Amino acid sequence: MSKKRRSYEAGHSPKFMVVIDDSPECDRALYFASRRALRIGATVLMLRVIETHDHNQQWLGVADIMRAEAHEEANAVLDRHAARASSITGVMPQRVIREGEKAQEVLNLIEDDEDIAILVLAAATGKEGPGPLVSSVGKTAGDFPIPVAIVPGHLSDEELDALS
Repeated sequence: MSKKRRSYEAGHSPKFMVVIDDSPECDRALYFASRRALRIGATVLMLRVIETHDHNQQWLGVADIMRAEAHEEANAVLDRHAARASSITGVMPQRVIREGEKAQEVLNLIEDDEDIAILVLAAATGKEGPGPLVSSVGKTAGDFPIPVAIVPGHLSDEELDALS
């Protein structure tokens, strides 16, 4: 990753990127990012990744049907989360849907959008660990192209309000 960040230059605006998945802690990351964005005048960018490992079927257009259904479901999930973010910030967040492997698509979007200033993730609270994406980013944090904020998944709205 060599693209310069331009988040705070004239004509640009910082974006707080949140990966929207089906984990219960995802809302914690979105809430924190929305509160911080509101405070500093940034934008929330929501990324939903459709993992394509099961979409290699080409028989009678099955792959196309599965892909369309996955995009429909991704848009429905983003609609719900966009309502939550905009209720906090007063502004609809940006939405991006990508297909591929989640960690790689996060990096690809950061490379593509020079206004992304920070990646906000939330750590799971279960015994299985902080979650696959947090673990993946943690292993490469020293080489990551932007700062990463990891929000503890157990924090309440009130606790996050005090921090944001």
